[in-house]
Amino acid sequence: MAIDVYSGNFGAKELNHLLKRTLFGAKRSDINSLVGQSVSQVVDLLLKDLPLPNPPVNNYNDTGYTDANVPAGQTWVNAIYTDGTANSRRVASFKAWWVTQMLNQPVSLREKMTLFWQNHFSIEADTVDDARYIYKHNNLLRSLAFGNFKTLVKQVTVDPAMLRYLNGYASTKSAPDENYGRELQELFTIGKGPDSKYTEADVKAAARLLTGYTLDSVNITSVFNTSRHDTTDKQFSSFYGNKLIKGRTGTDGSKEVDDLLDMIFAQVELSKYICRRLYRFFVYYEITPDVEANMITPLAEIFRNANYEIKPVLKSLFTSNHFFLPQNRSCNIKAPVDFVIGLAREFEIVFPDAADYVNVYYMSDYLRSTASNLQQNLADPPNVSGWPAYYQVPQFYELWINSDTLPKRNIFTDRFISTGYTRNSKKIVIDPIAYTAKFSKPEDPNVVVDEAIAHLYTIDVSADVKKFLKSILLSNQVNDAYWTTAWLDYKTAPTTAKTTIVQTRLQEFYKYIMNLEEYQLS
Repeated sequence: MAIDVYSGNFGAKELNHLLKRTLFGAKRSDINSLVGQSVSQVVDLLLKDLPLPNPPVNNYNDTGYTDANVPAGQTWVNAIYTDGTANSRRVASFKAWWVTQMLNQPVSLREKMTLFWQNHFSIEADTVDDARYIYKHNNLLRSLAFGNFKTLVKQVTVDPAMLRYLNGYASTKSAPDENYGRELQELFTIGKGPDSKYTEADVKAAARLLTGYTLDSVNITSVFNTSRHDTTDKQFSSFYGNKLIKGRTGTDGSKEVDDLLDMIFAQVELSKYICRRLYRFFVYYEITPDVEANMITPLAEIFRNANYEIKPVLKSLFTSNHFFLPQNRSCNIKAPVDFVIGLAREFEIVFPDAADYVNVYYMSDYLRSTASNLQQNLADPPNVSGWPAYYQVPQFYELWINSDTLPKRNIFTDRFISTGYTRNSKKIVIDPIAYTAKFSKPEDPNVVVDEAIAHLYTIDVSADVKKFLKSILLSNQVNDAYWTTAWLDYKTAPTTAKTTIVQTRLQEFYKYIMNLEEYQLS
């Protein structure tokens, strides 16, 4: 069956919903530039292929340490592995660099999909313990973010970081390691649903088939070692049609991976499993029988008919009537990375100039550490399953909010609407006056309330909440002119006193907006 294409009004509210789900926060400049375009045009822009970003650089030389192999400001991604100190600093450099990619993203789904795949093909930087492999893994996910899924699975299977993480590099014909053979089926392709009936014998057969891969740390790649590969035939269960994959000798042994993936990708359950993962990440975690029948099943068919190209699935999902249903808006709790990066982007916080890369990385690392304190440490999820909020039944992303993390979220937003974060005399902070000045009539308190809510939330609030917000701007006076005069006086002559009057009211105004529960929703 076909998926109904959205045919309702596609205005700023719908655009805000779409962009908040597909980007890290929706900047007003992005929203304004796209108003008037159709949903199909906007989704095509989100799915447009872009050049890959420049790799991370050495931002970490200081008075106590110098990387002898990588000059300051140069990339370390192809440098030799020297010692743990250099490596740990490079890992920190990678994580900060990744945050900068999110902060500076254009109108493109690529960064959100990179995070999706990083969670799906989960590795832990602490375990891999080589920043070069970690960067290469991330770059692979970004380069194929909405490319061909089968190609992506093949590349991940022989990816050095994954081989290190799941012990594939140590797997030999005399001692095959079952880790990757298990996760390939259980987490990466088939899943654990009621129709996923592969067996322990299938895991063991896959493990034998995947033997022979080692790591070349000089060339930062994987190598197929024929002497370590199990060349015997591998028998699979009735779930796979009793498939027998013939053992191959010599360098042909590496082609057994293609035989394995051909067999796995012939299973209809694979397409359904991946579509469920996408649905839970971008729409809502609960998959009802109706959603399974009317969204997952047709999306999976699109996926199979497109030879596992990801773009057609995403295009159908984001242009569907279902995606824009009222119940599918503001039904997600923002993931920590979404929460932190979204704030910086939506309030258009000014970061140091790109040429000042040391401070750019410092600021980005502060945002990364904040997200980590909120339970989402980029490149270091808890385990191979990724972050529990993306899969743990029945709570899913309700897990992001608890008695520890909610106060920390409020502390973060309170800080950024007041003092901000300072390092090396550089500061990142919300400028509430600059943000407010871009509203259509910033001198009108009713417009400020309405447009701030319309941008920062994807759900409307009660008249009482709006009345209270307005009272903050009016300092509890009843006449709108109290705010209008304060704003216009500031604009006419921005003295310290007049600026302070406007600034303090706006700080209190946005602090309250960000402390309400609606701000935690996407």
